[in-house]
Amino acid sequence: MLADPDRHDLIQVRGARENNLHDVSLDIPKRRLTVFTGVSGSGKSSLVFGTIAAESQRLINETYSAFLQSFMGSPARPDVDALHHLSAAIVVDQERMGANARSTLGTATDAYTMLRILFSRLGVPGAGSALAYSFNAEGMCVRCEGLGRVSSIDVDQLVDRDKSINQGAIMAPNFSVGGWYVRGFADSGLFDPDVPLREFTAGQWQDFLYKPATKMRIAGVNTTYEGLVLKVQRMYLAKDREPAQPHIRAFVDRAATFTTCPECAGARLKPAVLESRIAGRNIAECAAMQVSDLAGFLAEVRSPAVAPVVATLRHTLESLVEIGLGYLSLDRESATLSGGEAQRVKMVRHLGSSLTDVTYVFDEPTVGLHPHDIQRMNGLLRRLCDKGNTVLVVEHKPETIAIADHVVDLGPGAGPAGGRIQYQGSVAGLRASDTPTGRYLGHRVGVKAVCRERTGELPIRGAATHNLRDVDVDIPLGVLTVVTGVAGSGKSSLIYGSLPRRDGVIVVDQSAIRGSRRSNPATYSGLLDAVRTAFAKANKVKAALFSANSEGACRHCKGIGLVYLDLAMMAGVATVCEECEGRRFTAAVLEHRLRGRDISEVLAMPVSEAQEFFTEKAARTVLDRLAAVGLGYLTLGQPLTTLSGGERQRLKLAVKMGGSPATYLLDEPTSGLHLADVDQLLELLDRLVDAGNTVVVIEHHLAVMAHADWLIDLGPGAGQDGGRVVFTGTPQELADKGDTLTAQHLREYVR
Repeated sequence: MLADPDRHDLIQVRGARENNLHDVSLDIPKRRLTVFTGVSGSGKSSLVFGTIAAESQRLINETYSAFLQSFMGSPARPDVDALHHLSAAIVVDQERMGANARSTLGTATDAYTMLRILFSRLGVPGAGSALAYSFNAEGMCVRCEGLGRVSSIDVDQLVDRDKSINQGAIMAPNFSVGGWYVRGFADSGLFDPDVPLREFTAGQWQDFLYKPATKMRIAGVNTTYEGLVLKVQRMYLAKDREPAQPHIRAFVDRAATFTTCPECAGARLKPAVLESRIAGRNIAECAAMQVSDLAGFLAEVRSPAVAPVVATLRHTLESLVEIGLGYLSLDRESATLSGGEAQRVKMVRHLGSSLTDVTYVFDEPTVGLHPHDIQRMNGLLRRLCDKGNTVLVVEHKPETIAIADHVVDLGPGAGPAGGRIQYQGSVAGLRASDTPTGRYLGHRVGVKAVCRERTGELPIRGAATHNLRDVDVDIPLGVLTVVTGVAGSGKSSLIYGSLPRRDGVIVVDQSAIRGSRRSNPATYSGLLDAVRTAFAKANKVKAALFSANSEGACRHCKGIGLVYLDLAMMAGVATVCEECEGRRFTAAVLEHRLRGRDISEVLAMPVSEAQEFFTEKAARTVLDRLAAVGLGYLTLGQPLTTLSGGERQRLKLAVKMGGSPATYLLDEPTSGLHLADVDQLLELLDRLVDAGNTVVVIEHHLAVMAHADWLIDLGPGAGQDGGRVVFTGTPQELADKGDTLTAQHLREYVR
């Protein structure tokens, strides 16, 4: 079947060269489940997302975005000779679901919209239309404006009382002496700008900090004067914090405290809305219920007037339960969902769709899932496929590879050493092949015969964050401890809610790395300092020339390599800078070379190539650490915004390695790792422990569990059914005597 070039039941890829792909050509069966696998950095994402999905999106844009084309031209197509028989692609990735504090699980899935309609019909007493029950419009609490929390300012973090206004007493961002904001205070006439704040009278202090917005003439201009605290709250605290620039976010974290709104008690809504009830519950109480419990509550609502709404809402809630998210609540802020949770929420949107012949593209949908939950995810992938859709999955887990109709294995290595098809065909054929994936499909990490002895304990007492139920547990020191349990059982609440504030604890999680568009592995790891020094010494010029943030940056794109166009209501568009052709530096800087390479060519090197290129000790030290955590395939100049959660975590670990002994907290470090790479990770964790560190890992991967010195298993279920420690001991003890879900899967694995 796959050899016939004229069949319309194949997606035909010819000559794909995106990123590290080497003229890849293959046929992918439509209306089947195809899994793309291979070592980390082998080119899976370049083929699936950068070529197939990108071309589908480009064709859609060409059809519908005449407005965009009128001044931007046609969107650039992927580097591929031909793509035939594509259908519309829906990409379901792990990108976080926005940082807007008003976005919740309920609003993201439209479940809260249906709940509002339900209350507008059946709520007693009625509060009005569906809009009246919304915390984004008519129904929002006046005090907190629908956020559920209020902010207060620590004045001593805002001003230096020993200085005058003209001496720089105001310490808030963008309030520099001589700037318009500060001139508004200095020229207001309400106080002397040359007198230290400590000497202000009570009235002057009140006017300076808290005077309500008042029309005044300042410096010959009619304007509005506003007290400093009120102005800062309006500028920085009335908005969501995440989109802010890093220095503003740091100021907010330092100067502001957020507490539950005293008016609505965090419910976000007006009193009249909260008085409206169905079967004794108001809409905020329903939104705060665990999804699985809310589905049960709605089963008792049997009014014919709202039957279609209830049926649709229950279907959405039951889909969330089926996909393993029944422990969440509709009022959970979208920004707090993990990448895996966000991907599953996006998946729910498509489960009820009647569309067929659509290409769904998933990026490691098993991330964050316990082996028990992976079985349910596999069932959902099959359901999408059985409805007549094409499902493409980038995945490493053998449990998901096993259910594929078709497997494409890329490699043989990472970066330039990858980008080639090693195998395509059935799962049975993959098992018999001699590729790294084929060899490792049946690979098992054995349970340790002798576990390390603890050197002490880190006690946790009375942990009650989220669903935890006054948990007492001891974290052993000097060993590798793995914390496991089904998704939503309370693992992160236990570890990250209890340990990060302790002395000597280093958190290495998958959260976004703060930085600018210029940030990349070289800048974040400190490697760029050594690179700039080497270039400066070799060319006898200033090191600042080789920084995209300084003198050597391209003037047109300001060292980013891309030019961003803000399209107001539409999504912004980025195009390669025409002046530097994406190389980020001026032509003069690119004339300077180090061992035959210019700075842009060096930043385009993967870590593994840079290890061979650099002889300088400072550079080699950083590069060796990056390679040790499995990032040898990353290019030095790759934007940090393009890294996966697992890659971000391993980059942070590389930066923090090598210090004095500490307790490392890691959150699913196997995310994005091929089966063969997991062995390398285990060796790294062993080196950390053997160097005198304590390593605590939240993990679902059975190989990591088997390799642990100590296991802490939470459960028995998720949400309200979890929050308890159901086992502590060695992996062998769990496999021999445990009766938890984790024990069942570990037993099968070690057999």
